[in-house]
Amino acid sequence: MKKRLLSAAVLLSVAGCCVFLSPVTRVLFFCAAGLLCAYELSRNLEKLEVYCCAWVMYVFTAAQAVLALFHAGPTAYLACFTVGVFLALFSGILHKKVSGSGALYTLAGLAYPCFLFGMLMMISVSEIWLVTLAFGCLSSWVCDSFALFGGIRFGKHKVAPQVSPHKTWEGCVCGAASSLAVGLALWLLPVFPEVGLVTALATCFIASSLGQIGDLAESLLKRMIGVKDFSNLIPGHGGMFDRADSLLFSIPAAYICLHIAGLGM
Repeated sequence: MKKRLLSAAVLLSVAGCCVFLSPVTRVLFFCAAGLLCAYELSRNLEKLEVYCCAWVMYVFTAAQAVLALFHAGPTAYLACFTVGVFLALFSGILHKKVSGSGALYTLAGLAYPCFLFGMLMMISVSEIWLVTLAFGCLSSWVCDSFALFGGIRFGKHKVAPQVSPHKTWEGCVCGAASSLAVGLALWLLPVFPEVGLVTALATCFIASSLGQIGDLAESLLKRMIGVKDFSNLIPGHGGMFDRADSLLFSIPAAYICLHIAGLGM
């Protein structure tokens, strides 16, 4: 537990410095995290004797960082993803070791996690980056804690036992309900006066719920591969992918909710 708390404190300190220092450091931080996740995914897929083309995922992630830094429009992102698809399929044609299955897994890696990290990079240079990260991260973190507590205290009905045997519907409900308290607290604080009560509650509830789905999605990959963690990069926590799973869903969800509510137009 001591090792887990220490590594969490170090990770949060590094992340906090990068996030609040400048838009460039925010983009570089999310880019580095995306590259690490792509590396972890490609290395773990080798355990299934599937050799995806990791360099395509690396180039795609780095290209999205450049687009975010230059505030590129949706057409540029679409072109970037299209080129990534071409390269992924081309790698399967050229390299026998990659082959068809490797090309398909490379395509999957472009979508998850690389594209989602691209969204985080784009969000990190937007006008509402701070409010988005606050709502997305806090609602997800509080939800995770209360879902664990609710599952231990009240859990009886499994959500997806073949994917995550310990996750229960009761825990999920407790987690989602706790996010409403986060929304209320953020609304009461004078930090984000532009966010109304309904928007705050809805954003936290949707972001935390999507975050739980993100956690299950990553668990699905680990079950498929047959590993407990993607790596041992962060002592007591596993790999970067293990730490980013829920945030890859909750932060974009928070951004979309706030954008629909009229923020960052």
